[in-house]
Amino acid sequence: MFQAGNYDVVVIGAGHAGCEAALAAARLGCRTLVTTLNMDNIAMMPCNPAVGGPAKGHLVREIDALGGQMGLNTDKTCIQVRMLNTGKGPAVHALRAQADKALYHLMMKHTLENEPNLDVKQALIDDILVEDGQVTGVVTELGEVYSAKCVIIATGTYLRGKIILGDINYPGGPAGQRAAEKLTGALKRLDVTLMRFKTGTPARVDARTVDTSKMTIQPGDGTAHNFSFMSDIATREQVPCWLTYTNEQTHAIIRANMHRSPLYMGIIEGTGPRYCPSIEDKVVRFADKLAHQVFVEPEGTNTNEMYVQGMSTSLPIDVQHAFLRTIPGLERVEIMRPGYAIEYDCVDPTELKLSLETKKIRGLFSAGQANGTSGYEEAAAQGMMAGINAALMVQQKPPFILTRSEAYIGVLIDDLVTKGTNEPYRIMTSRAEYRLILRQDNADLRLTEKGREIGLVNDERYERFAHKRDAIQKVLEQLKNTQITPVPEVQEKLAVLGTAELRTGITLYDLLRRTEINYETLRSQFDLPEIPSLVREQIEIAVKYDGYIQKQIEQVERSAKLEAKRLPEDIDYGQINGLALEARQKLNKIRPLSVGQAARISGVSPADISILMVYLEQRRRQE
Repeated sequence: MFQAGNYDVVVIGAGHAGCEAALAAARLGCRTLVTTLNMDNIAMMPCNPAVGGPAKGHLVREIDALGGQMGLNTDKTCIQVRMLNTGKGPAVHALRAQADKALYHLMMKHTLENEPNLDVKQALIDDILVEDGQVTGVVTELGEVYSAKCVIIATGTYLRGKIILGDINYPGGPAGQRAAEKLTGALKRLDVTLMRFKTGTPARVDARTVDTSKMTIQPGDGTAHNFSFMSDIATREQVPCWLTYTNEQTHAIIRANMHRSPLYMGIIEGTGPRYCPSIEDKVVRFADKLAHQVFVEPEGTNTNEMYVQGMSTSLPIDVQHAFLRTIPGLERVEIMRPGYAIEYDCVDPTELKLSLETKKIRGLFSAGQANGTSGYEEAAAQGMMAGINAALMVQQKPPFILTRSEAYIGVLIDDLVTKGTNEPYRIMTSRAEYRLILRQDNADLRLTEKGREIGLVNDERYERFAHKRDAIQKVLEQLKNTQITPVPEVQEKLAVLGTAELRTGITLYDLLRRTEINYETLRSQFDLPEIPSLVREQIEIAVKYDGYIQKQIEQVERSAKLEAKRLPEDIDYGQINGLALEARQKLNKIRPLSVGQAARISGVSPADISILMVYLEQRRRQE
């Protein structure tokens, strides 16, 4: 072994978690190294090259608001974009973009390679060095030693990865890459608890053999939405996706070959994602369903590869050919890359603090699928937070932690660390208690100030944010301070707007509450300024949902009282009389920071929380 370099932060892996972690640490002034098994793996999208969707889109907006890269990179490489759930309220509106897979990788690689304070190296990490409970560096397979004050594990699905296709299986990472075989042993020697999970992917097919005339077109939106609050892209050429369906013939072929499925042969040991099951799993679990949706989506503008979403499988290649060719539009399809399952090791997230630092080893952080999550967005969000907190630790500053009421990122990390997961975790809007104030449209208003305080938000971003924030406040004040009365002139204007006459004086703010009125129609009759669409959106939501938003703010304030009750680090829960045995075990393992966090631990009952509150009061009086 030889000393190859000295860094503040070393990031193991350059997937979506690793990229955000490395960029955050470097932008906060730390000398940072990010390693990857292959330089062509950086920000690779081994599954669908899509970003966003319900709750996931919220994460991307939050990453961007804090100064992260995923939103910017997606906007630059997007080939189709749609706003989902527009028939519902703004709390669940979600942006989803299909990215150009190859271009996304190249743009992110370019960003990393040109970031000051950041080195990018192709290296396989075999060991993590620790002295006296503090991480000190990493060792590569070539014997290179890189010393570091903090190390971030962002290995994705590469940690002792195993590819499974029918009765064939072999060590490997996604898309035919190598696996990280020795790092698992290193983590076990460090007494880090690991889990074994599984995920999968469908076949990629040749676009020349797809008959889209038998499918339903799924075009992008006419509006050129952007993830990043810094993007000004107003128009983009979009590529359509296509919708088709499985049928009884498809299902019959799958059922006839179920004995050849690794899932049912017992070859697969890891737990798979509940919300993204394989097609063979769907056929079994939903036996009464006659058809399943299949989306055929392009992987880029310079490739013929198309992604068959909804058909994730690990069945043998001959079976994949057979069942795909029963689907309308795919009768003559040719597979370019077969679907497969992949098993991998990951860290039990209850081993982590809310900062994503491990509880047992100082300076060792973990982020992304290495923490048992699924999805690029969940990975990127954790990566950014791990990178921030590693940098803050190097600078001897307190960690940056987002609460459940501040961000979906807070919900994601709190769920993982406090509750753990027994399957690949996926963020969903239903997991957030405060959905109405955690909207994707107001992520900048919630988080950009925090990103500025940390040091990730640059002057240009902050000036743009401040201009928007001030414009919103100015117009809301004008609406609240402009009184109108039921004089004939006003009544005539209301008639033009198609709304009821006034019986008493009201403000323009209250008038805008009416469902039939929006800001633009109001401005057409009253003296109001012309404002950008993003400002107008915030004003209309703030006014029309005012009562609901205030109720959620009150809920947050009540919850904050429990979050404010901090739990001393030296508590031995085993010595607190009255606590249930399970509660003692869970509390000693999780080591919650507050009573609020303790209350969210599975197995800790309201009665246990009452006993804990009594104990804290007794301890306070004694002290």
